[in-house]
Parts: sequence; structure tokens; C-alpha cells
Amino acid sequence: MAFDMCSLLQSGRVAVLLSEVQRSIIGDLSVGPLAEAAQQAGVAPASAKLAAAAREQGAPVVHCLAVTDPDRFGSSTNARLFMAASKRNSSGTAYDPARDTPCPEVWQEGDVISRRVHGLNPMADNQLDRRLRNSGISTVIVAGVSLNVAVLNLTMDAVNNGYQVIVARDAVSGFPLDYAGPVMANTLSFISTLATVDEIIASWAKG
Repeated sequence: MAFDMCSLLQSGRVAVLLSEVQRSIIGDLSVGPLAEAAQQAGVAPASAKLAAAAREQGAPVVHCLAVTDPDRFGSSTNARLFMAASKRNSSGTAYDPARDTPCPEVWQEGDVISRRVHGLNPMADNQLDRRLRNSGISTVIVAGVSLNVAVLNLTMDAVNNGYQVIVARDAVSGFPLDYAGPVMANTLSFISTLATVDEIIASWAKG
């Protein structure tokens, strides 16, 4: 479903949500197929460009981080994804909070941090919805990872909660790399507006 983006990008009503654009997942401290796919897709640079445009428009940039408590108290264990994370984090490596921080290229002082220690997407159990609603936000622009889980979940939850959603199609990724096309064409296109970062910026400038 597509909407006129200019009508969605109303001043004071838009926020950019960067899903897991963080050092431990796609940045300098990350490893694995998702990190490789995101690097090939250029997710971090495209997210940085989108974030810079948002700041120029006075729109909040929200860094939605998946974080791990040092002792993993209360962490989810009811999905294979959580179990894999638990094994990685119980390897004996000392807890390093710097891992759970935004990639440096997307961060700027004054941005908003939204942390979650539970669930599959940034709106799961961390009050992000209430914070956005309290700030008058009605449209969210989503970028980051992954199209397999968090971005897909976030888009659906945002729609379920009444937001208009724009997915920055060249600032998102999943794995394998070619998974992105089918999930955007066959799922996200029906529930959100898909646009490139440049298209979003151009529409914002018209407003």
C-alpha cells in the first residue's frame, strides 16, 4: 500500500527508527551472515544519511538497540534466536557495554536511545510506542536490521499501533542478501510505504 509521502512527513509528526544499527550486530564488533549482508547492502551509511536528513527536519532519530544485561536476568529463551544469543554471551567473554551502542556513523548527540532486553522488535515491552505517542509522532521511518525478524516485526507492530510506516528500502537488510527483495515485495509492500532514502529526503524537502 502506498501513500503520498509528502502527506505522511508532517513537521513534528515523524520519527526515524534505526533498528539494531549497532556495533554488536552490524558494526565493527559484529560477526556472522547478518553483519556481512548489512555491510554489503550499505545499511549503516544509508541509515546515517537518513538520520542526517531527519535532524535537518527537526525529527527525532531513535536508536532502537537490542541489549543484554550482564547476568541475562529475565532474558527470553523461547526462540532459537534467543538461545543462540545466550550461547554467544556465555562464552566467558567479559561483559562490554560498548558493544550495545549505535554504530558511530549513525549517532549524534541529541539522538534518542531506546533499549530492549526482551522480545523480537523495538516495540516489544520497552515503552517505545508510548514515548512516540507522547511526542505526537504519527509516522515512523524504519531502517536497519533485520528484515527476517526485527524490522518485519517492528513494521507490523507499528501498523497495529496505528502509525503510518515508511520503510527505507535501501537502508534495511536481512540474510541471505537476496531475501530482502521478496519480503519487501510480498509482505512489507502491503502494510507500509517503501521508498529509498533519497526519495524520502526529496519528499521531506517538498514539505
